[in-house]
Amino acid sequence: MDNKALWKEAFTTDPAAVKPITGKQYSGNSPKPYWIVERLTDLFGPCGIGWGFAIVSERFERFGAGDAEESLHVAIVRFWYVYDGKRGELEQLGQTKASYTTSKGKFMVDEDAPKKSVTDALVKCASYLGFAGDIFSGRWDDSKYVAEAQAEWRQRKAANDPDRLAWIAEQKSLINAAKSTGELKSIMQAAIDVTRSQNDQDAEDQLQEAFAAKLATAKATTKEAA
Repeated sequence: MDNKALWKEAFTTDPAAVKPITGKQYSGNSPKPYWIVERLTDLFGPCGIGWGFAIVSERFERFGAGDAEESLHVAIVRFWYVYDGKRGELEQLGQTKASYTTSKGKFMVDEDAPKKSVTDALVKCASYLGFAGDIFSGRWDDSKYVAEAQAEWRQRKAANDPDRLAWIAEQKSLINAAKSTGELKSIMQAAIDVTRSQNDQDAEDQLQEAFAAKLATAKATTKEAA
């Protein structure tokens, strides 16, 4: 049993789902919350069936006095999920400034503070299972790692692209038609080249065109032989 199977599956974040941290005293990156919701659904199933959460408690903490009083909204969320036929559960705390004075002296009230606190707690719960683990573990600060994550997600998306799947099916059909022509060796080598060049989209496109041309020639040869 691999105790980190789920962790490994959830760890790498799609670069398109990463946003810079703003409005904090520190800098960095964070995953887009709704992308986390999508990934939870990918791995556990629909919300309410494969995973879900409940608000255990929430409160406002107040600081200061008079016109300078500020407040912080705090929420505790209980998150549950079903994985490999077993139910798991954990709790986390989320918090958001509900009212505060800006650096320019303007008093602000955030009416969405409760929602943000719940979202913050949910993302924290997901992080304990490995979701967006590369961000929370500091890997996202490494530009080389970010490039690797981009390549991985490009491959994941390509694998589920209907047009690409249709193209692959067509090539398989042509390969079957070419088996009796003696062209199979060069065709398979072209396929290997395509696989090796997946990190270079331009090169992959060029090889796909060359591959398709070889297969078309092989198919025509097969028809003539028949």
